[in-house]
Amino acid sequence: MSQSPKNPARYTITAALPYTNGPLHIGHLAGVYVPADIYTRYLRLTGKDVVFVCGSDEHGVAIPMKAKKEGVSPKELIDKYHGIIKKSFQEFGITFDNYSRTSAAVHHKTASDFFVKMYEQDDFLEETTAQLYDEEAQQFLADRFVTGTCPVCGNEEAYGDQCENCGSSLNATDLINPKSTISGAVPSMRETKHWFLPLDKYENFLKEWILEGHKQDWKPNVYGQCKSWIDDGLKPRAVTRDLDWGIPVPVKNAEGKVLYVWFDAPIGYISSTKEWAEREGKNWEPYWKSQDTKLLHFIGKDNIVFHCIIFPCMLKAHGEFVLPENVPANEFLNLEGNKLSTSKNWAVWLHEYLEEFPDMQDVLRYTLTANAPETKDNDFTWKDFQARNNNELVAIFGNFINRVVVLTNKYYNGVVQEPIDFTESDNETLSDLHKYPERISSSLERYRFREAGQEVMNLARLGNKYLADEEPWKVIKEDEQRVKTIMYVAQQIAAGLAILSEPFLPFTAAKLRQMLNLSSDTKWTDVQSKEQLLLAGHQIGAAQLLFRKIEDEEIQKQLDKLAATKKDNESENRTLMPQKETISFEDFTKMDMRVGTILEAEKMPKTKKLMVLKVDTGLDTRTIVSGIAESFTADEIIGKKVTVLVNLAPRPLRGVDSEGMILMTENKEGKLVFLNPDEDQVGNGETIS
Repeated sequence: MSQSPKNPARYTITAALPYTNGPLHIGHLAGVYVPADIYTRYLRLTGKDVVFVCGSDEHGVAIPMKAKKEGVSPKELIDKYHGIIKKSFQEFGITFDNYSRTSAAVHHKTASDFFVKMYEQDDFLEETTAQLYDEEAQQFLADRFVTGTCPVCGNEEAYGDQCENCGSSLNATDLINPKSTISGAVPSMRETKHWFLPLDKYENFLKEWILEGHKQDWKPNVYGQCKSWIDDGLKPRAVTRDLDWGIPVPVKNAEGKVLYVWFDAPIGYISSTKEWAEREGKNWEPYWKSQDTKLLHFIGKDNIVFHCIIFPCMLKAHGEFVLPENVPANEFLNLEGNKLSTSKNWAVWLHEYLEEFPDMQDVLRYTLTANAPETKDNDFTWKDFQARNNNELVAIFGNFINRVVVLTNKYYNGVVQEPIDFTESDNETLSDLHKYPERISSSLERYRFREAGQEVMNLARLGNKYLADEEPWKVIKEDEQRVKTIMYVAQQIAAGLAILSEPFLPFTAAKLRQMLNLSSDTKWTDVQSKEQLLLAGHQIGAAQLLFRKIEDEEIQKQLDKLAATKKDNESENRTLMPQKETISFEDFTKMDMRVGTILEAEKMPKTKKLMVLKVDTGLDTRTIVSGIAESFTADEIIGKKVTVLVNLAPRPLRGVDSEGMILMTENKEGKLVFLNPDEDQVGNGETIS
């Protein structure tokens, strides 16, 4: 059931809607927006009909949470960050045909109409279920208003909609030991009515469409996550929430309820397209409803389930829309060896980068592309950023262009000369040049942006090697006619770079086109089909430096900034937790803590933190699941004496019943430390009081 138009009449490209609860950082760029923009620019250069849409996601629990933290209204918050994000995209050169926002009237109407059509088709289940409720705040706890332990991996900081540690999609009621992020209270359960999308009804459709139809062409990380979800069995998913922020549910008896943000947000792609079409005097419908349209979603891996399972089921149920042809999701980008964290300010913020490195957008684009997290999480480091710029953009690309333009102006006052008698080397070099459009296209059509970017750099390397081999600065003294041909070949490569680098280095390509006086009408296929990109007699301009060297001091400044952030975070982590509420002596005596010895230890498969321990408590040998796998190996803890809370009620973790808790703390570096009894003084089973 694969929708695969071999020769699509048009392309609809979407990029994940960023939340307006904070600015953009390099993780967003590397995962979504740079590859999406590269692909869109490439399509335009090849003459394709394409619309590229995005917009600010201004609903969901994250918005009122952040607004409350900043002491402003949700409206003030979304207006602030929508402005910052939109300006950053524009200055960075992300070429959306339309950048909208989900607070726009056109989106509210589009999302409401979508829901109503499905409602009238009886596509929803209407159920009254027990949901988490904060008695102190007097409200139901939707998604990110609740945190707790992930039932899949044991992460104790999972949210009510998703665990950011293992990527599992959750419901708030799935969490172990949930607590309200509003008041900190342990929530109770109350009944409330909601509308559910019965995902289980679409299992056969998803199996045919994804597991059979897209096994070969979807990225392994995307296909694998979809397969895991489908194989585990799909369950109905609520598409409404008890909130006062969002799009009101547009049916009767739904007061105080809004559309779930992950129902509303992807419809934002459609409403953004409508907004674009209205402005441009076009018809939006072919871009979403015609079977010869190729729909592509560019997202990060944390959004795979929503774009590959939930949204397609919505589109299928609605019945009028095409399905995505591909969802080339990337993995995550880390920063200097640590996970990017907005809450800890461990990030390179785009708006700050644009201020600190003016006119160097392409350096960041190139670095993020060269190190794109396409198949696994990758790491951004400032030293690599500097090396990519100095050793590749400056020393290879910039050096070649500077040689060509300087020598053309020096020898011929900037006029391209008529070539004379091509040598075998000349012909081979020009033949190689004509092959690069197909090489780069092949990589881009398979969503291998790193590979494609390096092919562009390889073309610059070809030019440098050609000049180094031919040495026109020496030959000019002996054979002026020969140099005309050498420079002609080099000039064609320079023109090829001006065209083929545009998706990757748009600001550089524009400057290079201007320097070469190259027509803006010159397209991608011209590099492949035209023997001459710059004709004899063509006048080029004066040389300009395309890139400047980045000095060590500039990089050290960025490293110092991160070091200060790390120090601030460590200082916050060292802040002692406030004393908990007073308990009675009788409460304390109920806790039975014993000395035990770890007999066996094994990391739980498919988890990062969990380790399964066999512990001799003196009373018995029991199984305890503990989140210590990132701090210790199994070998180093076998035989260690530990303090065990033995009368804690068992709880299941990933199918294993944990029958107690190991007492631990964190040192000032944040490393887990056992609360060890003196191993020589006490035996297993001794009580601690």
